[in-house]
Amino acid sequence: MTLAEEFRSRNFSIYGQWTGVVCIILCFALGLANCFHLGLRLIFSIICLASSFVLIFVEVPFLLRICPTSSKFDAFVRRFTTNWMRATMYGILSAIQFASISVGTSSLIAAAVVLLIAALFYGLAGLKSQEFVGSKTLGGQGVAQMIV
Repeated sequence: MTLAEEFRSRNFSIYGQWTGVVCIILCFALGLANCFHLGLRLIFSIICLASSFVLIFVEVPFLLRICPTSSKFDAFVRRFTTNWMRATMYGILSAIQFASISVGTSSLIAAAVVLLIAALFYGLAGLKSQEFVGSKTLGGQGVAQMIV
């Protein structure tokens, strides 16, 4: 299945996974950019930066096979194999970044919005009872089965 065919499949978990890839890039860039602020914003930026590293292992399952990680971390990442669990994770990460507004507006809001969009895609996939389908481009079917 090509990338174009994956997007035409109307499976919201594919949309969520690709939005998750955008979240990885945004969380890394914005977390790093906001690390230069002192105060409470620094805490939110570190959380955003750490989120990007967790999300990369959740969204690109092939990395669990090639990167040396602990068994506890592997078990933690394997929890997020359903649409509902991913929607919950993205919703929580989004809420944390939206909470950064309390210490002042910053570019972390962009990460919060994109995390919320990913949560909505996974939530819609769960509501429509669609199975989680990982993109082949990101190491989905086939490779993901070997991990689990």
